[in-house]
Parts: sequence; C-alpha cells; structure tokens
Amino acid sequence: MAKIIIDNNPFNIEKTDGTLLIDKDEANYDLLKNGDNGYHLIYNNQSFNIEVLNKDTHSGELTLKINGKVISTQLQNKLADLLKKMGMDNNKKKLKDLKAPMPGLVLDIMVKEGEEVTKGQELIVLEAMKMENAIKSPQDGIIDKIQIDKQDKIDKNHTLLSFQ
Repeated sequence: MAKIIIDNNPFNIEKTDGTLLIDKDEANYDLLKNGDNGYHLIYNNQSFNIEVLNKDTHSGELTLKINGKVISTQLQNKLADLLKKMGMDNNKKKLKDLKAPMPGLVLDIMVKEGEEVTKGQELIVLEAMKMENAIKSPQDGIIDKIQIDKQDKIDKNHTLLSFQ
C-alpha cells in the first residue's frame, strides 16, 4: 500500500491482482506509457496526459504535469518508510565527518578549513585503481577540519574532513 498526498489531501492507494483501490474504492482505469516520462491515463471515463517532471525516490517528492497543470505530490510507500526507519530520509541530521568511499591516493584538496561549501561541490580528488575520482560535498556546510594531506594513501572509510 502507498499513500500519495496532493495539496495536503492524502489518498491511500493499493494495487493487488490487477485491481487498483483508491481509498478502498475500486478504480476503473487504463494506463499507457507515452515516451520516457509520459503516460496516458483513462480513469473513470476521463482522459489524462501525465508527464513526470521530477521524481526524488528518497524524499518521495513527485512533480507531475497533468493535462498541462503542474502539481507537486508526496509519495509515501514501503521504500520511503524503510529509508526513514534507517535514518536515510531527507530529514536526517547533517553529516559531521566525510569518509573515503574507497582506498586510494589523495591527489588534490580543493577546499580549506573554514570554507563554506555547497552540496555537490568538489572537495577532494582521490586516485583509485588508476582513475581520478572527485569526492563531492553531500551537503551545504562549513569545513571544520581537513584530516588528510596531498599524497596521503588512505583506506576505505578513512575520515577525510569534518563539517562544523
């Protein structure tokens, strides 16, 4: 079962054996895929052209264009519930330490202590298996302490830097 929230109105959706239930009422529908992000839905004898504009599986946020009107929805399903229970939802606390995802050689450190960084900004270049890998910031924040130097050989999960 899943819950979708549209304009603060929750709808419970359940699909079993080809039957779709919306708030426990059986829905008569036909859904056809139309391109990569598009769908054509016939629901209760009405036609809807749907385009998925944005989908964030971690937060469950879904932005759709339905017959030309853009709407934002919130999808809550088993995956979203599991991520929330594991502390991996979007409401998680800020990361304190950034650790190495793999062993390697530190080629470049592109930030300084006290520097403000943005999510996605390249922080460190790490060479692993003869490939250069840019380690990017997972969040906005301020660099508290850099715990490596250029040319350091590091192991997986070695703390690279910490955030304030």
